[in-house]
Amino acid sequence: MKNQTFIISLGGSLIVPDCGIDFQFLKKFKNLIESEIKKGKRFFLISGGGHTARKYIEAAGKIAKVKDNDKDWLGIHSTRLNAHLLRTIFRNTAHHEIIKNPTVRLHSDKKIIIGGGWKPGWSTDYVATVIAQEYEIKTIINLSNIEFVYTQDPKKNTQAQKITSTDWKNFRKIVGNKWKPGLNMPFDPIASKKAEQLKLKVIITNGKNLSNLKNILNEKKYSGTTIN
Repeated sequence: MKNQTFIISLGGSLIVPDCGIDFQFLKKFKNLIESEIKKGKRFFLISGGGHTARKYIEAAGKIAKVKDNDKDWLGIHSTRLNAHLLRTIFRNTAHHEIIKNPTVRLHSDKKIIIGGGWKPGWSTDYVATVIAQEYEIKTIINLSNIEFVYTQDPKKNTQAQKITSTDWKNFRKIVGNKWKPGLNMPFDPIASKKAEQLKLKVIITNGKNLSNLKNILNEKKYSGTTIN
């Protein structure tokens, strides 16, 4: 069943954009995942912290000098809050606990296992790569609010070029090698290094386009950036 098990890293910006919890998106996402479960698929859903994490980190910084370790914990708890939201809406099909330590292998007959952040220094992208290692899964679908990775930030440089396919060596030149709390990257640098070592395939695409996600899950033509 390994080839029917998918890891989806769900960006926090999709769960809680600036306007608040996007329940309409979550409802459609739930319907899609449950329809795919009926076809025999299983899922690991790893939630990010997104705007929630960044708002807490920014607020703390306006009041006191905050250490990176504390910033990380604010982010981790934000991801876990989002994870608990997912576990609640998938109550009938999800494992009753969320993953907090991805190195501890769960033995569950549930079709969905949900996770959040782990510990300071590691993002949920890294959690997803560790889960891929633990459960011998070779593909991670990274859903965020961008459809493609670009050579540079297209908001800052109009000459930035869209990337549809690349290898880890070239991708890591874009994201660099250093992690910091609240970092906003298509796939974080530390996770990218590990993904390269594990020879994983990561697909980065806009999570709002659920028909595109359905195509990915069913091995049809899709839009996004593929790294392997």
